[in-house]
Amino acid sequence: MKNNFSRKQTAGYGFILPSAIMLLVLIAYPIIYGFYVSLFDTNLMNRWDFVGLKYYWEAITTPDFLHSLLVTFSFTAMVLVGVFTIGISLALLLNMKLKGRTLFRVILILPYLFPEVVVALLWKWLYDPIYGLVNNILMSLHIIDQPVAWLSSTSLALLAVAFVVIWKGYPLVLIFVLAGLQSIPEDLYEAAEIDGATKWKQFIYITLPSLKPVLQTTLILEAVWWFKHFTIIQLLTNGGPVNSTSVVSVDIYKLAFSDFRFGQASALAFIVFLICFLISYVSRRLISRD
Repeated sequence: MKNNFSRKQTAGYGFILPSAIMLLVLIAYPIIYGFYVSLFDTNLMNRWDFVGLKYYWEAITTPDFLHSLLVTFSFTAMVLVGVFTIGISLALLLNMKLKGRTLFRVILILPYLFPEVVVALLWKWLYDPIYGLVNNILMSLHIIDQPVAWLSSTSLALLAVAFVVIWKGYPLVLIFVLAGLQSIPEDLYEAAEIDGATKWKQFIYITLPSLKPVLQTTLILEAVWWFKHFTIIQLLTNGGPVNSTSVVSVDIYKLAFSDFRFGQASALAFIVFLICFLISYVSRRLISRD
């Protein structure tokens, strides 16, 4: 009996060993190595001057980093509000028994399928102040009188970038919420309708509570993903104008690959990791407590 149990236990460890090795190689090792690099003033080749936690102290006391952090939180908040508003609204619409809804589902999910580089280059052309379609359409509708330099304005650049990211990101929320809506039993709505509940009350007391687990999980995934987002912002504005779209990920890229300050860049990257971990941990604790 003991040998049989031992054999089963060994087999279990054998099954999880490949996954454990992959996690260690692809996740644990980069995190540990990144923290190690952050303790040095280094070019990753022949200069390794130990500085300890100097770069972490500089980060939390430097106005530039705090500004980047504020921009990052503002950007993330705008994107989350946008993707959830559009995603939930379209999911509710596509959940109705409408003709051609399958075709619309395919069309509305398309932005998520495009690579981020393609999305950024496409919208950079659309935003162009001279020949971009955005200005052309708004001027033809008499919403604006003259072309607007969307990506060159300190007051509009972050909003313009957030709009592109929302356009790219809402399909994921749409997919999750639509799947959640289709898992809600029709009997609940029929019973509520018999009891005289309006559509609004059905949404408040049936739809939202049923979608709560889906919305909470999606919120964590989206918040962490867009907080550390880089590609679209870098290609559209490169953090400009005047650092108005300079999120932390763009600062890290510039420090590492423009200034070759790998230690300082690693410190900022590790701080971003801690913030994302904290967002995930707090959210999961709140969900489990609920």
